[in-house]
Amino acid sequence: MSAVAAASGAASDLDGISRWVVDVMAAVGAPGAGFVVAPENLFPPIPSEVILPLAGFTASRGGFTLLEAIFWTTAGSLLGAYVLYMLGGWLGRDRTRALIGRIPFVAFDDVDKVEAWFARHGYKGVFLGRMVPLFRSLVSIPAGIDRMPLLPLLALTLAGSLVWNSVLVLAGYFLGESWPLVEQYAGVLQGVVVAAAVVLVALFAAGKVRKARRKVSA
Repeated sequence: MSAVAAASGAASDLDGISRWVVDVMAAVGAPGAGFVVAPENLFPPIPSEVILPLAGFTASRGGFTLLEAIFWTTAGSLLGAYVLYMLGGWLGRDRTRALIGRIPFVAFDDVDKVEAWFARHGYKGVFLGRMVPLFRSLVSIPAGIDRMPLLPLLALTLAGSLVWNSVLVLAGYFLGESWPLVEQYAGVLQGVVVAAAVVLVALFAAGKVRKARRKVSA
């Protein structure tokens, strides 16, 4: 706890969301990192680009371990995504859109973009969407509306969240008190992560195609 308090003192010039994140982690420890990440899925204006590097920074000060930071933030992402999935399935498309339209800073156009993303990419969109702002928070909703099987949704959400969270937590961990730089370059980080994910998915698909062709030839 003293180490978390030290991190809080080192970030004493923070305010708003950042100040709240520090206070929660100072009070709860590593599980607090997951507690503040879960609402990011439910309330998109809460930026993971601030929360995750700050969790890494706190870990670097000894507040909790790096693995704990990654574990709890990913657990928080999974919980938030599950709640939105259930919400989409329970309310249906029209009522969900009406509810989301009341969230500050979220427009119907944003919802339409996420729905189009999911319709175009399907399962792959859930994985990649976890690394794209706004899509990361809302992609579970059309998955719930379309009744996507729960286990694949959770597996893809876990995989995508683990990649994105690990990158930002590690960046905050190694940058130390310079962790705010992560937010400035989050767009670049996002591009690198998504590009790497696309390459991995493409390689996986290519391997499946080659395997199928060998079976046909045999």
